[in-house]
Amino acid sequence: MGFRFWRRKKILPGITLNLSKSGPSLSFGVRGAKFTIGHGGKRVTAGIPGTGMFYTKILKDRDKTSSRHLENKENEQDISDGRLTLGFFKKLVTPEDERAFVDGCREFSQGNEDKALESFEKSIHLADGAYMAALLAFRKNKLEQAAGWMGIARKDNKNLGKYFSKYGMSMEMVIPITDEMIAYVKPELSGVLLILVEIYQRQGRWHEALECLKSLRSIAPEDLVVKLSLVEVLMDAVKDPEQACKKVIEIIGEISNESPLHAALMLYKAKAFIGISMFIVARDILTAALRRKKNMPLELLNALRYERALAYKKLGKKKQARSDLERIYANDPDYEDVAEKLGIY
Repeated sequence: MGFRFWRRKKILPGITLNLSKSGPSLSFGVRGAKFTIGHGGKRVTAGIPGTGMFYTKILKDRDKTSSRHLENKENEQDISDGRLTLGFFKKLVTPEDERAFVDGCREFSQGNEDKALESFEKSIHLADGAYMAALLAFRKNKLEQAAGWMGIARKDNKNLGKYFSKYGMSMEMVIPITDEMIAYVKPELSGVLLILVEIYQRQGRWHEALECLKSLRSIAPEDLVVKLSLVEVLMDAVKDPEQACKKVIEIIGEISNESPLHAALMLYKAKAFIGISMFIVARDILTAALRRKKNMPLELLNALRYERALAYKKLGKKKQARSDLERIYANDPDYEDVAEKLGIY
């Protein structure tokens, strides 16, 4: 599915449209971290919020680079010079909903989200228009509208990206997968389904979220992002805890710690084993996950240690349990109920 991952620190997803002399591009990301695709190629920009410091990493395409990729900041251009402004005669032959989509992109690029949404609402008969209307409604917490419009995009998924391509744009959006992971998704069926899962979760519509994830799994049965999303929803959606735990164990299957994503799946597998009182197995899985700490998000390390502490406690290993809790407390004194478990008030 082509996802790229970035650490999340309890900040909301962000979306921006960039216009430069090299052409329009769309960036989606969190404050201080952006992934941009445009005419000049792909690059990741990360910064330290509040300091004005940032760096940009160019993602090479077959080792081909050019000097223009090294620009740290693009010069903005007047929107009227870009492809997002239709000429008079072109307007005469351009369908109304397509004109509304272009107007929506233009307003969005200028930061006028309310006007952009009004325009995108007039273009929901286009898959791209419905997709953008849904994203903006999602940002404004209008979840019912977002779900309906994203449903339209889902039905017409074969045409997703058609008008972005026509007007020289490409886009990606970042959405949370777990508290430790976010995914960058494109306007295609897999991305639509993953966004619908996030919307349905916020609405408490667990069965619809599961249905979307099952569809995603049929598209990419071994995709780790799909598995991670699925097991997270299963833990919340299935009323029988033991049944949910057994299903999670079955879905994850055999797994080793090759990346933070693998470790996150190992975390859920261990939690499932704890849920069916198999504490030794859970401890062993968590210990294996904690052997590889390089490039591991601190939030994920804390979660792994917390679950292992629970397993140790159930096994009567109080000293080992306290050791894990103390390491968590040293990293994050406010993590869960660690301070209470340690007797620190």
